Amino acid sequence: MIITTIGMAIKAILSNKLRAFLTMLGIIIGVSSVVLLTAIGTGLSAYVSDQFNQLGANTLLVFPGNVFGDNGSFSTENQASGIANSTLRFADVKALERLREDVSGVAPISLRSADMSFQGKKKSSSILGTTSNYSEVYNTPVTIGSFFTDADDKSAERVIVLGYELNKELFGSADPVGKTIKVGSQPFRVVGVADKKGGGFGGPSFDTYAYIPFRTFSKVFDSDTIVRMIVKTKTTTEINRHVRAIENDMETRHEPDEFSVVNQSEILDTINQILGVLTIALGGIAGISLVVGGIGIMNIMLVSVTERTREIGLRKALGATPNLIMLQFLIEAAVLSLLGGAIGLGIAALGVIAMQPFIPAAITSQAIMLAVGVSTVVGLVFGAAPARRAANLSPIEALRYE
Repeated sequence: MIITTIGMAIKAILSNKLRAFLTMLGIIIGVSSVVLLTAIGTGLSAYVSDQFNQLGANTLLVFPGNVFGDNGSFSTENQASGIANSTLRFADVKALERLREDVSGVAPISLRSADMSFQGKKKSSSILGTTSNYSEVYNTPVTIGSFFTDADDKSAERVIVLGYELNKELFGSADPVGKTIKVGSQPFRVVGVADKKGGGFGGPSFDTYAYIPFRTFSKVFDSDTIVRMIVKTKTTTEINRHVRAIENDMETRHEPDEFSVVNQSEILDTINQILGVLTIALGGIAGISLVVGGIGIMNIMLVSVTERTREIGLRKALGATPNLIMLQFLIEAAVLSLLGGAIGLGIAALGVIAMQPFIPAAITSQAIMLAVGVSTVVGLVFGAAPARRAANLSPIEALRYE
């Protein structure tokens, strides 16, 4: 009997395909929007985690100022304020390098923007001043040529390492090593090209950066201000001990609010929290269309009950129980909603494939279960009122209906 009822429900839907599609439209839009936004949030979270994991679990960051907000989490606003008033200097780098039981390497970062040019090609880029061990400490391998040396830094040589994308912009497929480019009006000799790395900390891609020796940076830009220090610790298992040792050393030269030692997991947790909240908020907004779709299903089902009043009366006269009538209309509503959810899921999958070159979106099994579950619930909830109305029709009154 149940199978027969399901067959009748599907047959009723197929008898008016255009109306069925228009009924499903709200569900299609709602499910595709929710799944797409969830996929984007999940993909971005995984991408950010991957970027941090590339640095290694034993990488700490020393920022100027107090970068922690009132709730104790990493604050980009406080970070910007700290950079503007940075008191970090090269002496801090040398002092931390002497903590040999806790620190295996330190790389300072100073930053400026400048126009770079080569044979008529011009590109605005971020110039990063650092030391020769940056490539190892910050996991930035060089694929063409080599990173500049400690001797280059000590003698303030005008040598430069180009980011992956920056090299393509200026040199295309040509070998840049040994060529001279202009940074502003200053000539620099290219010694290497960094491997493709991508973005970091929500900022621009490292592939558009250029790297020069720290002392060269200080001379060219007349600044020895450090905006960040990257510290590689001896172990991955005693991070808290290493953090305390670095903080104790820094406090001999700075006030406690003039620097922050940050474990990368703290930044990662903050970013994931932000992405999580945004994903839920955007998914909730998109979910409103599911409610609209459910109301559409209810309206059409009510119309369907009215149109099929004589059919309902005839079925009741032949022995169909109210529960069986209700089940038929609930199944119709559920099938409409589920089919709309399936189409919406397919559209979302195509959208994710289209976005892959630009955004690391990924549809999870949870998103699929959400689409199926929500579609079913919407169909049953909004189909209940029409189904109840059909079940409660009097057989005699239904047969008399014109």
